[in-house]
Amino acid sequence: MDTELIIKELISNKEVFWTNRGYEKFETGIAKAPLHLRDVMEAGARLQRFVPYMAKIFPETKETNGIIESPIVKIPAMQQHLEQVYQEKLYGNLLLKCDSHLPISGSIKARGGIYEVLKHAEDLALQHGLLKPTDDYSVMDSEAFRNFFSQYSIAVGSTGNLGLSIGIISAAMGFKVTVHMSADAKKWKKNLLRSVGAVVVEYESDYSKAVEEGRKQAEKDPLCYFIDDENSRHLFLGYSVAALRLTQQLEDLKIKVDAEHPLFVYLPCGVGGGPGGVAFGLKLMYQDFVHCFFAEPTHSPCMLLGLITGLHDQISVQDIGIDNITAADGLAVGRPSGFVGKLMEPLLSGSYTVSDRTLYRLLYALADTEKIYLEPSALAGALGPIQLLKTESGQKFVNTHLLQDKMKHATHIIWATGGSMVPKDVMDEYLQIGLDLSDLSVDAGDSLPD
Repeated sequence: MDTELIIKELISNKEVFWTNRGYEKFETGIAKAPLHLRDVMEAGARLQRFVPYMAKIFPETKETNGIIESPIVKIPAMQQHLEQVYQEKLYGNLLLKCDSHLPISGSIKARGGIYEVLKHAEDLALQHGLLKPTDDYSVMDSEAFRNFFSQYSIAVGSTGNLGLSIGIISAAMGFKVTVHMSADAKKWKKNLLRSVGAVVVEYESDYSKAVEEGRKQAEKDPLCYFIDDENSRHLFLGYSVAALRLTQQLEDLKIKVDAEHPLFVYLPCGVGGGPGGVAFGLKLMYQDFVHCFFAEPTHSPCMLLGLITGLHDQISVQDIGIDNITAADGLAVGRPSGFVGKLMEPLLSGSYTVSDRTLYRLLYALADTEKIYLEPSALAGALGPIQLLKTESGQKFVNTHLLQDKMKHATHIIWATGGSMVPKDVMDEYLQIGLDLSDLSVDAGDSLPD
């Protein structure tokens, strides 16, 4: 599918599946990256140093010994449902990576957001002689450290989940924290942030404006550290550590990833940091044996637009007449990260879009079949295996990479990015919308009923 046609379909809010013509073999693609395996390993080691501290101040991490990690589960009933609804056989394993259930803030943002705050805290403590890398970091759980950190501020712009992760950890450590939130951020997320002591600044416009204003205000305060979701290497590396951990989880499940057992991973994408970091880490771990795809709402396909035009952060969905209004609030981003887009350009297998209708149907189906409850944006990955096998461009990708005979031994991972902290009344609303839509044809259109 050529660029002009894809853009025309994006403007029409159609679900599209795009395979990346700029995709390269691992060795040539990774050589262009500004980050390396040693950077990911260093991030993993830093998180390990904080294990005693995290286990102490967040009891919910005790099950994972102070490590912020999520389970990965097989979802055979959902696999059967997808096959029946879309009339497409899904061979191999279908798994759900439950970052929706990460401890502390219940979304993938707990990886990058918490990591960057911990790194900033460590840097400050080391610079002021309050800490040595060889110390037991649980010493930071003290009034002395909280008083020290209270001199400093942290700020971030967010549609919701990143703000939650940064607000919760920053407040717990003693930092003054301000979260600049876009109009689409959910009320319950704002309320939760305020309840832990974060200052929430609300905007009537979208994510990009919240980030812009947050950055401007932080620049006025020399003691304020701005966490830049659009350009942060630290956020990116925090997400990438997930790949180091996933290798062990797949080994425990006795799932192979090699030339005969390809791995396909489908990652919901907003500005790009979370999925980009995870995909980067996975490429380091599995090289040419893993194929990563980004998933975006039909009304917010910013990363896809940036990639297909080659303009990255120099173009927004609003520039081509797309409204950036979606029920997938965590993915409601009009302009992608140029840093992530350029880094992932030779490493990403492709990208696709999902309508809000589809997200709600999949949300209800997962709850009904597996009793797993996610927020709408977290279901974006669930359409990936179907799109890969059913669309012309997906089939062409399989054929081009000589994967036809290997699909029976493939593993497909849907990366679930959030949902465990959604209040019950809100989740009930999501489920009702999904139930109401479930009897409609999968081609019934994109716009949701009023």
